[in-house]
Amino acid sequence: MVRIITDSTSDMDPVRARELGIEIIPLRVFFGEESFLDGIEITKEAFFARLAAAEELPTTSQLTPEDFLTVFEKDPADPIVGIFLSSQLSGTFQSAVIAKEMLGDREIYVVDSHMATFGIALLVEAAVALRDEGRSAQEIAQAVEELTRRVRLLAVVDTLTYLKKGGRISAATAAVGGLLGIKPIVGIDSRGTVEAVGKARSMNAGFRWIAERIAKEAPADLRYPVIYGNANAPEAMGACQEVLAPVLETGRPALHASIGAVIGTHVGPGAAGLAYIAAGDQG
Repeated sequence: MVRIITDSTSDMDPVRARELGIEIIPLRVFFGEESFLDGIEITKEAFFARLAAAEELPTTSQLTPEDFLTVFEKDPADPIVGIFLSSQLSGTFQSAVIAKEMLGDREIYVVDSHMATFGIALLVEAAVALRDEGRSAQEIAQAVEELTRRVRLLAVVDTLTYLKKGGRISAATAAVGGLLGIKPIVGIDSRGTVEAVGKARSMNAGFRWIAERIAKEAPADLRYPVIYGNANAPEAMGACQEVLAPVLETGRPALHASIGAVIGTHVGPGAAGLAYIAAGDQG
C-alpha cells in the first residue's frame, strides 16, 4: 500500500484524514514560551481564542529532517508519496527532501505543492483517488506534480495585517487592504507565494469577484472536488458557498476545511474561500 503523507498546514479534517488513510505530520505554533503541536495539542477553536487575546502574534516552526525521518522510517517496505507546504512559504519541503536523501534507495517521492491549507488538501484528495485506483507511488507523485500547476486557491480575508507581520507578503502588497472597509482577495501564484489579487467592499462582493474569476478559468471535470475553507469564520464560508456553488457546475463534490493554528497565525481570523483544480494546463 502506498503511504500518503502531508503536513498539518494542509488543514485536513482529522476524521477525513483517518477515513482516507492519510498521515499528517504536525508543525508547531508558539505563544511565547508555550509550544503546541498544530491540531494535536491545540484545537483550531482554542487557537483562535488565544490569538484574539494575545498581545504578541504567535510564531511557527518548520518541520525538520528528523521529524520526517521518524515518519518515513515506519513501515519501511511501503512506498511513500509526501505532499507538503509550498517551498516558498516554509523550509518544511526542503527538510523532507533531506530526509528522503538520508534514506538512500527507499521509494519516497516528495512533492512541493506550491500551495497552502486547503489547496494542499485538494492535492491530497487527488493522490488518494489515484492510490485507490491502484496506481504506483511514482505514478501518483507525477500526476500530483502536474496538478500543482492547476490548483487555484482564492480567499477573501478580513485584513492583510497577519500576512504582513508574518513576512508572507510585502508592505506594498499589504497596502491594497489598507483602506477602510476594503476586503482583500488573496491567492497563491504559480511560484507558491501569497499575492493580493483583488479587493472588494465586502465579503460578499469579494466572493462575487472570485465567482467572476472562476467563470474565466473554469474548473476541471467532476472527478475533482472543490474545497471550501475558512479561518474561524463558518458563516462567511456558508456565504462563500452560496455565491460560488452556481458557477462550479451541478454535481461537483464539495468538501469543507477549517484553517488551523499554523496557517491561522499568518492569515488571521475571518478568511473564507475555496480551492479547485482548473481545467487543462492553464499555468
